[in-house]
Amino acid sequence: MDYRYLLQEENEGVMERYQLSMERIRAMKEEEMAEPYGSYFRSVGSFIERMDELGNSLYEGKEMSLEQMEERNQRLYGDILPEHYGKSYANPSYAAKELGREMGQLLCFLYTEIRGEIVLAFERRLEEMTAVNETFIEIYNMFQEAQSEGRKSPSHKEVQDALYWYVSDYADLMVRFRMREGLDPALSFASDIIRESDLSDLRYLYRFGEYVSRGDVELASFMNSLPQETINRMADTYTEGFRRGFQVMGRDLSKKKTVVVEYQLGFERMIRRAMENFEAMGLKPVLYRAAVQSINRRTAGKRGYYGSSPNRQYDYDHRYDSALYMGSNLKERKLAATRAAYEEFKDLAAVCAGPAVVETFGLPGFSPVNSGDAFSLSAHQQEVSLELANEIRRITNQYMPGDETSFTIIAFPRPEIGKDFPGIFEDTIALNTLDYEKYQKIQQTMIDALDRADRVHITGRGDNRTDLWVKLHSLKDREKETNFENCVADVNIPLGEVFTSPVLEGTEGLLHVGCVYIEEYQFRDLWLRFENGRAADYGCGNFKPQENWEEQGRELVKQVIFRGHDQLPMGEFAIGTNTTAYAMAEKYQIGDKLPILIAEKTGPHFAVGDTCYSFSEESPMYNPDGKEVIARDNEISILRKSDPSRAYFSCHTDITVPYSELGDIAAVTADGEETVLIRQGRFVLPGTEELNQALS
Repeated sequence: MDYRYLLQEENEGVMERYQLSMERIRAMKEEEMAEPYGSYFRSVGSFIERMDELGNSLYEGKEMSLEQMEERNQRLYGDILPEHYGKSYANPSYAAKELGREMGQLLCFLYTEIRGEIVLAFERRLEEMTAVNETFIEIYNMFQEAQSEGRKSPSHKEVQDALYWYVSDYADLMVRFRMREGLDPALSFASDIIRESDLSDLRYLYRFGEYVSRGDVELASFMNSLPQETINRMADTYTEGFRRGFQVMGRDLSKKKTVVVEYQLGFERMIRRAMENFEAMGLKPVLYRAAVQSINRRTAGKRGYYGSSPNRQYDYDHRYDSALYMGSNLKERKLAATRAAYEEFKDLAAVCAGPAVVETFGLPGFSPVNSGDAFSLSAHQQEVSLELANEIRRITNQYMPGDETSFTIIAFPRPEIGKDFPGIFEDTIALNTLDYEKYQKIQQTMIDALDRADRVHITGRGDNRTDLWVKLHSLKDREKETNFENCVADVNIPLGEVFTSPVLEGTEGLLHVGCVYIEEYQFRDLWLRFENGRAADYGCGNFKPQENWEEQGRELVKQVIFRGHDQLPMGEFAIGTNTTAYAMAEKYQIGDKLPILIAEKTGPHFAVGDTCYSFSEESPMYNPDGKEVIARDNEISILRKSDPSRAYFSCHTDITVPYSELGDIAAVTADGEETVLIRQGRFVLPGTEELNQALS
């Protein structure tokens, strides 16, 4: 269906309000307002007018050349690009400088919400455009009234209250649509572009409304250069991994009717083939856009489909915009909206099979700058936000039980990785299609040795200070039970790890890694100290030698890795076996650019947060040898039976020690007998030595 008509009924219902809002905003140009606020309202009002013109132009279906579309894309995102961000009202520091800190924060938030109209105009979502337009008018009128009364501006509280009620009043609308677009294949804006476009004509990239970087264009051009056989191989690996996930978990895929496809712009040739594969399985693809409104945005990382970030510092500056309104009342408001939306779309939720995700890697390292003018969450707000995330996850599990769905994740490089991009891309395809059966056998050998152990000792070498003991569950019957899952290429592609949920009591020591990518952030000299399985102390060297660098590093770890929690348990211990991935990283010197999906296979890794089995602990899990994986709980997750609010953290973040920094891994029995699996970064357990070939 033509996207212009997908929301026709909703748009007709709000058209009069929308048109009145535009009339009022156009009239502002003829009105006087004292500085510095006059400049802000004229600038933002002009932006809204351009969004109206954009929406009308798109609705009329006017054809444009590639050059014209490129130029339009640059105009739409121009003021938040790094070279212009220093003088943008979307920059909290600039807004604070020009408008005062308190009022600058509020008006910066408002402009950021208004910038979401870019994608709303492309999708013809007039309800949400009207909501933010009317809020802009309301706040403009406050300033006009204040100045007519001889005041420079309304009070901070007046403006904050107006923005709070904008978020609260429209929570139903925004949360509802967010839920629908993640479940309903009838909202086919993106899938129509992929299915119907001539993908050799790169104009299609600009039809999504996302920022299109040079890297996105180069990636799409590169994909167009690949033979169809290669495209098919990439897509088939991706979709087969999703199908196999249901198979290995013993879940019934035939009951499902949809699959959620998440990816970054540039991969459309592969995604088109994948959509065809999913449809052959009986699954209609659902594609939803990464959220633009504050109430729906994530604090770390994006979900859905999206283009390149125009400016990662902009994303970082606005990660905690929810501090403007977050509290117990808003939490309950969003929970109510979430429950209502799931109830309305419960039939769609029941037949959703889960997400199939394509990740990318290769961007230059990003070390954010902490602006004192950006919003930050108070301790209470952090607590409330975590409660909200946990409760939403529980609601989601009611309508989409974790033991009835699955997922898959695969990763490919981007051109920004450098001149070796074609070779890295080719090697990544090979990496994603390694011999399933060979690795399954080798990994089983490791599991057999680990299942005789009481704990595992992991050490670093060289400058790596890792010295960590991981406690394992007791097995009642080693003929029928195992602690470690034999992970090959299904939900996590590429293959290559054995993993378990450790016992927390007895898990102690220091985890350290020199450099690792997590959620698009490059962490340097990252360390976590575990006591009774909890990471109680941590930090990184990202901000050396700045003043208070230790405090800033700890805060970055807390924000990105711990998702706001003060401490987290070790939810997973794994040993990566994909030495081919490590060899690729060494060959091209890209170890610091690998995504965690691949990096976790290149050494032992440790996840903080929930276990790998959260919300599906009661579902039996079996390895290919028929043994049941019994290590699905720990001392915290088991609280789900008595106090569910304390059982989960809604995060699971992996940290890998690469082979180059790894010393030894030894399985130690209760009697102290050692079986060394890895010595000085090389596999020494009999039956696993073949893994060293790639390392040499």
